Amino acid sequence: MNQSAYVIGVDFGTDSVRALVASTQNGETIATAVQYYPRWKKGLYCDPSSQQYRQHPLDYLESTEAAIKQALAACPDGVKANIKGISVDTTGSTPVAVDAIGTPLALTPGFEENPNAMFVLWKDHTSNDEAELINTIAHSGKFEDYTKYCGGIYSSEWYWAKMLHVVRVDAKVRDAAVSWVEHCDWIPAVLSGNKDVKTLVRSRCAAGHKALWHESWGGLPPASFLNAIDPLLVKYADMFKETVVASEPVGTLSAEWAAKLGLPETVIIGSGAFDAHMGAVGADIQPYALCKIIGTSTCDILMAPMDATGHLLIKGICGQVDGSVVPGMLGMEAGQSAYGDVYAWLRKLIIKPMAALMNGDVDAERLQQYEDKLLAYLSGEAEKLPLKDNDVLVLDWFNGRRTPDANHTVKSAMIGLHLGTDAAHLFKGLVEATAFGAHSIAQRFEEEGVPIKEVIALGGVAKKSGYAMQVLANVMNRPIKIVANEQACAIGAAMFAAVAAGVHKDTATAQQAMFGGYERVWEPQPEKVDYYAKRYQQFLALGAFSENVYA
Repeated sequence: MNQSAYVIGVDFGTDSVRALVASTQNGETIATAVQYYPRWKKGLYCDPSSQQYRQHPLDYLESTEAAIKQALAACPDGVKANIKGISVDTTGSTPVAVDAIGTPLALTPGFEENPNAMFVLWKDHTSNDEAELINTIAHSGKFEDYTKYCGGIYSSEWYWAKMLHVVRVDAKVRDAAVSWVEHCDWIPAVLSGNKDVKTLVRSRCAAGHKALWHESWGGLPPASFLNAIDPLLVKYADMFKETVVASEPVGTLSAEWAAKLGLPETVIIGSGAFDAHMGAVGADIQPYALCKIIGTSTCDILMAPMDATGHLLIKGICGQVDGSVVPGMLGMEAGQSAYGDVYAWLRKLIIKPMAALMNGDVDAERLQQYEDKLLAYLSGEAEKLPLKDNDVLVLDWFNGRRTPDANHTVKSAMIGLHLGTDAAHLFKGLVEATAFGAHSIAQRFEEEGVPIKEVIALGGVAKKSGYAMQVLANVMNRPIKIVANEQACAIGAAMFAAVAAGVHKDTATAQQAMFGGYERVWEPQPEKVDYYAKRYQQFLALGAFSENVYA
């Protein structure tokens, strides 16, 4: 191994992009920088009332360049000249319509302000009807069930549903779109200078989990199946056949981007993948470890040897794909559509009317300080509350249900409210709801024959909310290991960059060298485990009742 080698991991989140420069020798973070998406921050192209969330490709391009430059500028002398590779992770499924050279339509004349020509963000749920149609056709018995490797239920958060919705509602985009590309595939193509959508490298992680790609049927589902869903999809049946794992290079840094970043054209660009999958590697995931990436939502990643689990068809999860996490392992994905967002909802519920009533009586900076302290205060108050069987009980379905058994039309519900219920009681119910939702995912894996040997947590909520993690440990009745590195997704991308660049021979070697350890372990509190076991059964009953009401 070259001890003077460095790599860049680029982590695209919902609100911002982070560039992290890391040593391949020990994973030390040399420098890091964050850039927020300016258009997204203004709320442009989004309509929360209809669950439309779109992001302009310029937000990605401008923020990527600025973040990498800022991180490199903060590096000591000698680092920049020894950057060997760059890899990226992104949210997903976040696809965009592109032209023949792989350019998102929003970057072409006439489409600059058209939300349908922009990236359809992972949490966009405008395609619920299209997802239902895909499931109806897939389960009709007329075709092989092309949803069987994604839990048997196709989601409105995924590739084909989003694509179909856009081409149905926007004739101009429909006519101009030559293909559709995931965010995690587009950025490597941009950095490496790929100008042909036919040769654009497609991620095994993204295609397998969201685009119904599988080797057993030769790639994407056949034209006959897509035609049965809607003839508008047939033109996309042959978009691509081959996919690559994230440890594979896609090329080298283009002359254009080398000049922009001040890096040599010899820098290797790795294949992209979704943030949770690279984050799991950055968290040192091992076989049968459930890795929970907890932020605004969660992605739960589990991997196991193909020879032990490859024959299983796990119901109700997001997907199972050979090599989607690391080569040779079955990568399994599940998750919750809202986690930190649930807590943020309560914060907004309290703060927003206060801000309106104050109407300038308190300066914005001071109000922001109160807002920042609110959840920590509620955590402390909730922790003091006695545990009662008739406490407020809440479902975590504020943004629908991702898993088990995807259904983005369901809504949250809460029971047990009375005149003595205060904000702390409600916050306690919300924290328990997210823990119960997490527990239901773990139970589904075990019911389907995939054991869980340990639970790892990373992300903003995992590191900042000790109360939420203690409740999670009590509900799951398992220790919860918290990853020390605050940027596990970015360091995971850096690990893949090191492998793609040939500095490390494989992901296991990169993990061994670059993983930074755990900061603490939350152990279950034995005296509270039985209480939460009973409450979990109440949670399941409330879920069954609520889902029936909205059916």
